Amino acid sequence: MNAPAALEAGPAMPLVQTFDMLSESQRAAMKRIVAHDAAPAPQIEFTTPASMFTCPERFALEQQHLFRARAVPLAVSALVAEPGTAMGHDALGIPLIISRDKQGEIHVFLNACQHKGAKLLESCDPVKSARMTCPYHAWTFGLDGKLIAVARPETFANLDKSSRNLAELPAREHGGIIWVMLDRTAEPDFSPLVPDLASDLEALDLPRLHVYGRKRFEIAANWKLVLEPFLEGYHVQRLHAQTVGPMFADVPNVVDLLGPTIRQISGKANFAPADLDIEGENIHKTVTTVYNMFPNCVVITSPWYVSVMLLHPRAADHTTVEYHMLTRAKPDNPKAEELYAKSYAMILNVFGNEDFRAAEISHAGLSTGALDTCVYSGLEASIATYYGVLDSYLP
Repeated sequence: MNAPAALEAGPAMPLVQTFDMLSESQRAAMKRIVAHDAAPAPQIEFTTPASMFTCPERFALEQQHLFRARAVPLAVSALVAEPGTAMGHDALGIPLIISRDKQGEIHVFLNACQHKGAKLLESCDPVKSARMTCPYHAWTFGLDGKLIAVARPETFANLDKSSRNLAELPAREHGGIIWVMLDRTAEPDFSPLVPDLASDLEALDLPRLHVYGRKRFEIAANWKLVLEPFLEGYHVQRLHAQTVGPMFADVPNVVDLLGPTIRQISGKANFAPADLDIEGENIHKTVTTVYNMFPNCVVITSPWYVSVMLLHPRAADHTTVEYHMLTRAKPDNPKAEELYAKSYAMILNVFGNEDFRAAEISHAGLSTGALDTCVYSGLEASIATYYGVLDSYLP
């Protein structure tokens, strides 16, 4: 979503990007946006069983084949942008450590000291440090996971420190997102990380943005119900009628698949194809792009910032969402701070009190058994595309 027009009147912040700064793929997709009065009213015939959102057995199947069998988005690279940074991560219900060592390499470890399993990092805020020390018995590890020092080593017979390094999970950075294999016994599968996706995110400068704001939401809904609003525009003018709805047209998006990632591009309410040719125009004032990085990450462009959400399924009826508002840099003047602060408050309200609330009331209703199936409109066609991809990974 995007800041209301009133907030867009602030200073020309350095996140401004013009059409020619985008990737070739992004530009070609935007050229396919038609004038709103020429947009079709698509029809589809698509339903899903209501039980796919409420059934614990279905949830367990997704955990096994989607979130454990291949790499999934875990965090925003910007959280640990500088070498010598580490942070705890527990949004998945699994204690993890994300670190960037002094050589700049990213690592993801299980957050368990190799002495008695105590968590090394208890905070999920990034910290600058050359090493990590267990609060229990002071075993010390480097940010590369190697055991550096043991308290009273002379009391251990035949202790081989090299055999007691932290348990590391396969991880990679791709386009400013950290991806991880949560099952370290599985064959690493990073196939969702296709070059076209990295090219797009690099063009948005995502790997180099600053985390202005970050908030966690605990949502009483199935993770797919939390994701669905970001796969369709059917709800925008209705659910968001009093907030951002008037900024958007009730027309279908331009949709492409980048590997299993769905990219949706749409013109704003006042969009005209000729707007793409305005020299020096901030393209994000004219066009919104949404990436649904399979299976659980959403990236949304806005005129002055980029929103990144990580959806972490915790149970069939519980999802943890980590929201990040990314800007080019820290605000360096009062007007910039006012713009960012108002934008951040607005987006937390729209997502938290509208989109996430919609997921919760949907889950509550589906849990009654009132529906056998859910039915989808032509303006929700990307949901059908997403579930087609999802089902291809399940037995």
